[in-house]
Amino acid sequence: MNAALHINEKDNVVTCLRALKKGEVIEVDGRSYTVNMDIPRFHKVATAAIAKGGMCYKYGEVIGDATQDIAPGDHVHVHNIESTRGRGDKRR
Repeated sequence: MNAALHINEKDNVVTCLRALKKGEVIEVDGRSYTVNMDIPRFHKVATAAIAKGGMCYKYGEVIGDATQDIAPGDHVHVHNIESTRGRGDKRR
């Protein structure tokens, strides 16, 4: 079973299909990433550096803005992204 689900070439985050452990190496589309912290099943892991204020893409769609710098292998969730969906003040 693959460790992560990657759908679109725009994506800079992928969905974990199982819980990942800090230090584990996963492969996504032929590239390897070291997981920087424990990540629960169905949460997201970054596959690219995302600067604070940068857009996070999942399934080819923007899911939010980074509230801090995010490194490849980092857990991506409410602690480091802010949703832009349904917010008139955050339209892109």
